Amino acid sequence: MSISKSDRPALILIDIQKGFDNVEYWGGQRNNPDAENNAGELLALWRKNQLPIFHIQHCSSTPTSLLNETNEGNEFKDVVKPVGEEPIIKKNVNSAFIGTDLKERLDSAKISKLVIVGLTTDHCVSTTTRMAGNFGFDTFLVSDATATFNKKGLDGQNFSAELIHETALASLNGEFATVVTTDFLKQNI
Repeated sequence: MSISKSDRPALILIDIQKGFDNVEYWGGQRNNPDAENNAGELLALWRKNQLPIFHIQHCSSTPTSLLNETNEGNEFKDVVKPVGEEPIIKKNVNSAFIGTDLKERLDSAKISKLVIVGLTTDHCVSTTTRMAGNFGFDTFLVSDATATFNKKGLDGQNFSAELIHETALASLNGEFATVVTTDFLKQNI
C-alpha cells in the first residue's frame, strides 16, 4: 500500500494519556520511550497539511483506574494535546470503533486511509487496527509511535515490553495493516 498527502489519510492518536506515565502500574517495564514524541511529530505534520485528525481517549469505567475520567491520568499528554476543533472520541473498551461514532465520521468524510499511533501496541492499538482492517480501511500502523509494557505469562514468565511490541506488530503487518515508521510518513506526506 502507498500513502501520500493527496490521499487525505486520517491520523488516529490512541490513548496517549498521562496515566501511562506510571510504568509500575502497567507492568514495570516499557519499550519505545520516544513513541509520544514521534506521535507529536506526526500530529504537527498532519496539522501543517490540514489533514484529518482524531484523538482517542480511553475513559475507563473502573473508578480506580488511572484512565478513569475522575483521575488526572485520563488527560492527554501535552505533546499530543488536542487543539481547536480537533475531534476527541471517548471510549471505554479496547477498540476506538466500539461504542463510538468514529467509523461514521470517517465514512462521512470519505476517508479510506488511516495512520494509527498510540498506546498500547498490544491492546487498544492492536484492537483498533484489526477492526480498521476488517472495515476495509487502508491502515498504516507506526511502529516507532506506539509502545507497550511487559506482560506476565500464564506460568508467571515475564515477557519484555519489546517482545510484546514486536509480536503485536508482526501479527498485524500484512494482514490488518502496513507497519511503517515515522520517517517513512514524513517522507511521503
